[in-house]
Amino acid sequence: MGVAAAGMATYLARRAAQRERVRILYRRALKDTLNWAVHRHLFYQDASDLRERFEANKHVEDLHTIDRLIEDGEAAFNKWQHPDPYIVPWAPGGSKFSRNPKPPEGIEIVYNYGREEND
Repeated sequence: MGVAAAGMATYLARRAAQRERVRILYRRALKDTLNWAVHRHLFYQDASDLRERFEANKHVEDLHTIDRLIEDGEAAFNKWQHPDPYIVPWAPGGSKFSRNPKPPEGIEIVYNYGREEND
């Protein structure tokens, strides 16, 4: 592999890593936007504004500028992250998570209430 090919491979690997960081940042910011917006019509506008902010830098090609933009975006996200994010109730950390644990061994559950056969 020549020097030019090695340089190109390094460039492509770095660009792939940057794309992944931007994708993760966008998804995290979009999910956090849903925490701040109480109503869907507010969320749609905020999501559209967020997308425009990402699209504004879509055509930047300089690797160092891209790294700086990603770091600035991550810093802004960490600064403005919602202090009490919404958690789906049945997900880990949610209010219903493990609310109904499995019954202990030896307990029989009858699912046909009122239709049990009389012995």
